[in-house]
Order: sequence, then C-alpha cells, then structure tokens
Amino acid sequence: MSTMQSLLEFFAENKNDDIFAIGKYIEIHITENWQILLEKHHDKLLRAFERAGDMAYGAYLNFLFRPVHIQLKQINLYPQPRLPGDFSISREWGNKEETNQQRWMWSSIKSTKGNSLGTIVTIIFHDHNEFRISQKPGIIALAQTDKNAVVDALSQLSSDFQKAREFQIEYEEYLRNQT
Repeated sequence: MSTMQSLLEFFAENKNDDIFAIGKYIEIHITENWQILLEKHHDKLLRAFERAGDMAYGAYLNFLFRPVHIQLKQINLYPQPRLPGDFSISREWGNKEETNQQRWMWSSIKSTKGNSLGTIVTIIFHDHNEFRISQKPGIIALAQTDKNAVVDALSQLSSDFQKAREFQIEYEEYLRNQT
C-alpha cells in the first residue's frame, strides 16, 4: 500500500478543509489502494464470499476505509455511521444477471464538537454471483447532511438511484413475499 499523506497535510496543501477536500482525499486514497487491497486480501475475501456472500464486500470496505478513519480521528472528525455508510438505507441496482451491481451508501462527517461538515457517498461496484469488484469504488462529496436532502441530491445525480429502494424497504418486501 502506498504511504498515505496525512489529512492535515492534504488540507494545508490544498488550502481547503471542507467536505469536498475530504472527498478528494478519500478518492485519492481509493485510487492508490483499491486494487492493492483486493490482491492482498484476495483469498480471505473469496473465502468470506463463499461463507457469507455479499458480507465479503463489507469486509473489503473495512480494509479500504481503515486508514481514512484513522486520519479523520487525528483531526477530531468522525463519520456517522462509519464509512462506507448505513447498509439499511443504502440503495442498489444493476443488471438482471446480478453481475454488475452498484450500491450507494453514505456517512455524514462530523466534528467531535458535533458540527456536520457534509456527507461522503461511497459507490461499490460488485457482483452477486462471485466475489468481484469490477471497478474502483466511487466517492461523491455532498454539502447536505439531512437524509432527505442527501436522497434528493443523489436522485438528481442518478435516475437509477432515484428508482431504487432502500435496502431495508426492499428486504421487508422480500420477506413479506416469502410467506
């Protein structure tokens, strides 16, 4: 893995410390490390997928975001919930074969004083049939922090997002149809 510049150094270099700078910092980290981490943890993630399915993608994202969490903590910031976000309100869509899926989830970034800086949205491209991340995870930084405002902003960016339902709603519907 590449040596990560500290978030504080990144802010100083870019003369900016807002949510968009945080998003750019995370995006650079992902660009430099997403494939390296896939290769490093490949066997472990394959076994996790065989045992627990899509939860293996959560394990991968934990590896990917661990250094980001450390950097945020060092400057008294924290994501709420932990990056990449709340699975229950995330939205997913993809092709009929489920080999090219996108899941969008998000976290608000807050200071330890309680101020909200904005929201970081993570997009994970994945496959439901085998463990495969087809492309670099995406990052979107938003000034909005309220759930409805975030959903509105993302719906304007993507008609697929707008049409997709929250995981929790989709899952409840699935369970109702099983009985």
